[in-house]
Amino acid sequence: MKAMLSQPMAGKTEQEIVSTRERAILALEAQGYEIVNTLFTDEWYSNEEMEKRGVVQIPLCFLAKSLENMSLCHAAYFCKGWEEARGCRIEHEAAKAYGVTIIYEE
Repeated sequence: MKAMLSQPMAGKTEQEIVSTRERAILALEAQGYEIVNTLFTDEWYSNEEMEKRGVVQIPLCFLAKSLENMSLCHAAYFCKGWEEARGCRIEHEAAKAYGVTIIYEE
């Protein structure tokens, strides 16, 4: 079984993002899930490379890739604060609409 993380990042430090991510991964692995990456950090997703490819709405590009990866998942794990993050809310609606199991950070 596979799961993805939906994690608010705006206004968070790198350490806060990593720490939240590590806790979520441990929680999901404890439930037997394999994690599908939704943190796109390779060169292909750098601002410079996306601009070269003509991407105008960079956050929308990340959301589209995240939704594509959701198609590989049985579950989506929503980290605290997801309700305030536009992308997380959209991912939540997609998970509900398509019957992906929703797990909330405790």
